[in-house]
Amino acid sequence: MLIAQLAVFLLMTLDFRFAIASDLHIALPHTIRDRSGSFHMVRLGIAALETVLHHWETLDLDFALFPGDLTQDGEFDNHAWLADRLSRLPFPVYVIPGNHDVRYRHSTDTVMGLSDFASHYRAFGPSDRPYYTRTILPGVRLIALNSNDFDDSDRQYGRLDDTQLDWLRGVLAETRNEFVMVMVHHNAIEHLPDQSHHPLGRRYMLDNAPALLDLLEAAGVSLILTGHLHVQDIARTRNIYEITTGSLVSYPHPYRIAHVSGRADRLTIRVESHCIEALPDWPNLQQYSRDFMGDRSTPFMLKLLTEAPLNLDEPKALALAAHLRHFWADIARGDARFDFPQFPAAAQRYFQAFSDPPFPADNRETLAIARGNRRH
Repeated sequence: MLIAQLAVFLLMTLDFRFAIASDLHIALPHTIRDRSGSFHMVRLGIAALETVLHHWETLDLDFALFPGDLTQDGEFDNHAWLADRLSRLPFPVYVIPGNHDVRYRHSTDTVMGLSDFASHYRAFGPSDRPYYTRTILPGVRLIALNSNDFDDSDRQYGRLDDTQLDWLRGVLAETRNEFVMVMVHHNAIEHLPDQSHHPLGRRYMLDNAPALLDLLEAAGVSLILTGHLHVQDIARTRNIYEITTGSLVSYPHPYRIAHVSGRADRLTIRVESHCIEALPDWPNLQQYSRDFMGDRSTPFMLKLLTEAPLNLDEPKALALAAHLRHFWADIARGDARFDFPQFPAAAQRYFQAFSDPPFPADNRETLAIARGNRRH
């Protein structure tokens, strides 16, 4: 029977299209707080989302995914606004919590805690807990994970707790003959050089990413969808692709459309990226936003330059930072190439390593998956 089911699956043709928008950081006007050093332009978040949703409504989408950081900082008012807006879309929507959505285990009077996320977003995937799985189309399964955990002092960090890993192990053991997509907020695969070890990059990674990758590799799962890092990047390891999507409220204000097609044993995923070019109050959004990020880049670049591996003193770091004003904006846009011949050799090599390799491209790419689900 299992062999017959497998044969049917391998001959099944899949053809569906879905959208991704991440790190919306929705903030109603009365909730916005001034953060002068932040790269987040939260005051344009609602207008940006409306622009994206209006575009999506013109497309023949099967569903949409939102990989976390739905709100500015978990405010109930912002969660309520977003749930209402998503409920009016003409296609199914699936969400997961990001670190900004559930900053605490339990809710306060004004801010949602992790314990209330599932009940609030029950119409968008969760049921009794903030992670879940759904057969969203015939032959297509979504596994949506919660990557927000808390240590003994209630400090929040990115990790899949043991209970969730056991649940995932059971789901994968029972999942047969389906194309499986995994959605999680924190990164499981590095998108920056040595990301899992550098203090500036590590906080965007799952602490136990290898455990997740082990489970997915054994089950033949080939696709992870993430956010959190606010950059456009596609990375690959162990025959697993991870597509991370940048933030709607920071440069370059991107979102993605993905088209999956082909027989189940040799699927292709065509990824297209779009950026919001203008909004009513920001007619030159791309240039304005790039400069907005550049104007706030010096403290970030100084941390990068003065910490390992470069360990530069502050005067030298300041001199180089002047040439790196748009470095993070170029990283965020994806498909970046860097060459700073005026830098000392060690710094030149370091920043060249951030250049994307020829494959996969970050914004427009066709990914080949030999088989959607393989068991060993």
